[in-house]
Amino acid sequence: MQNWLFDIRSRSFVLLTILFLILTAIVSSGITENFDQSIITFFYQNVGNPTIDILMQYITESGDVFNMMMFGILMLIIPKTRRIGITLMILIVLSTLLTGYIKCGVDRDRPDFEYEGVPFPVEISRDTFALFCEGGYDASYPSGHAARSMIFGIILGFALSERFPRGAYLLFLYPLMISISRIYVLQHYPMDVIGGTVIGIMLAGVMAKRTKLYKIFDKSKT
Repeated sequence: MQNWLFDIRSRSFVLLTILFLILTAIVSSGITENFDQSIITFFYQNVGNPTIDILMQYITESGDVFNMMMFGILMLIIPKTRRIGITLMILIVLSTLLTGYIKCGVDRDRPDFEYEGVPFPVEISRDTFALFCEGGYDASYPSGHAARSMIFGIILGFALSERFPRGAYLLFLYPLMISISRIYVLQHYPMDVIGGTVIGIMLAGVMAKRTKLYKIFDKSKT
């Protein structure tokens, strides 16, 4: 998974930045409104299965910033995973703040649907952190959950890639499930999670390179 780590001046980062700007422009212009509404309406009309509802709740809550911070701290405490923990902690904070600021600028409202599925054990987290703007709590684009979960997929996948070269890619199922869960619980539109995913890839690739995450392999050989 070395290709998932890149410098801020690399072609990969530039292309991802351009992609995100295009996505943001499309969302802001309202071009994707019909697509987003049709998908969110489908989910709204098909919730209510007790097993799936509870499963989606736990999946979406695992992407909450507090839960991810706890995992990052755990990685930080363990000496062998300290570099992973440092990288994760920086990225969790950075991605949460960045998505919050962007939400202020785009100022797109969340889906206007009231969840009518099986009641969840805890309140569904919104986790916008849209700082310095009025009404930011209801801001939708991009999804912070999607960004953080993609960061986890890339960082932990890279950390396991030497021992499990192919199996490490299974970790990308986690951000996929988080993205689906955010739409399922009617907190985000599809374009929100796509935008958040792109941000997660951008930040994880650059920060993993800056923190020299690849050195964990050197330590494992000694």
